[in-house]
Amino acid sequence: MAQHEKLKDQTGIDIYFCDPQSPWQRGSNENTNGLLRQYFPKGTDLSQHGRDELDAVAYTLNSRPRKTLGWKTPAEALDEIIE
Repeated sequence: MAQHEKLKDQTGIDIYFCDPQSPWQRGSNENTNGLLRQYFPKGTDLSQHGRDELDAVAYTLNSRPRKTLGWKTPAEALDEIIE
């Protein structure tokens, strides 16, 4: 989220960050971390993986329906916001 201010300016959406040392505020983030660990165990050096492999994992996770999004995929939910 290094460019969160740019994202906010371009989309008009509010960006929120959790308080430090408060993992209970980060449910979706923690869940996503768990999903990523299925592909890349903790401590994995991501520089050892090519762009195509990283993009494939991102596509797989972003194509997975989420209960919190009414069983839409993150990509579908984002498309609705952008339209």
